[in-house]
Amino acid sequence: MIVTRITGLFPLWALLCSALAYGFPALFVELQPAIVPLLGLVMFGMGVTLTTANFLAVFRRPLAVFLGICLQFGLMPLIGWALGHTLQLPVQVTAGLILLGSCPGGTASNVICYLARGDVALSITLTAVSTTLAVFVTPILTWLYAGQMVAVPTGEMLLSILMVVLVPVLAGLALNHYQHKRLALIKHLFPMVSVGAIVLIIAVIVALNRDQFDILGGRLASAVVLHNLIGLSAGYALAKLVTRDRRQARTLAIEVGMQNSGLAVALSLQYFSAMAALPGALFSVWHNLSGSLLASWWARRNA
Repeated sequence: MIVTRITGLFPLWALLCSALAYGFPALFVELQPAIVPLLGLVMFGMGVTLTTANFLAVFRRPLAVFLGICLQFGLMPLIGWALGHTLQLPVQVTAGLILLGSCPGGTASNVICYLARGDVALSITLTAVSTTLAVFVTPILTWLYAGQMVAVPTGEMLLSILMVVLVPVLAGLALNHYQHKRLALIKHLFPMVSVGAIVLIIAVIVALNRDQFDILGGRLASAVVLHNLIGLSAGYALAKLVTRDRRQARTLAIEVGMQNSGLAVALSLQYFSAMAALPGALFSVWHNLSGSLLASWWARRNA
């Protein structure tokens, strides 16, 4: 299907639009106010794909879900904090990296999990639960790790996540529940709309930080790549150690290593600075590339 092909080429669209934004920043800078509404659109699209069964599944598989949530919110903020200090990144970039690590699992993780022949039902449940918990957990973790470096308005951030993430997700969930048959005809279009929104968000961040890319290029790229790869590796190793199940380990690794980078970008821009949004923008491109490659390798192994 053409929609699936377009969505599957997300990394390519992100790279092309990033290059365009880098070369012609004036085309995108004025779109900065659209970032939050675009993220709300992405989260609404995610809600449309969910059902109440995704949340009720927690009670059928509490240990797997609990382990996934602990790995998700336990590893990634810590890794972000450690990389920021180890690579001696600017304070604002480190804060953005920590905020990125404190965000819930990304919506693309469910697709990557499917391609990797992981446990898709568990992946969807983990994404739904981590997104719900993020209303409280993300501001607290950001304050815990970054509060000594920058001012973290925890209460305001909590309200933002509530309005930009939870409300659109619940609205999409309700629409899917009550208008399921009518939505069936257009539901397949939502992933494409989400991809378009995220690509545009990335382009705006690149345009706003064009000069910073020249200064931070190597260190920033290293931090983002390592953040993702360490998250994937540690998530898999610890999940395999606890569950002894390779399929569940793959699923938890993907949920841990793939963040909701769009949320990180929006929050960083709103509460820190455009520079703090850089890790999330670059992560958006990279984690889809690394996730796709990893999924292809796991699928070929089929073990």
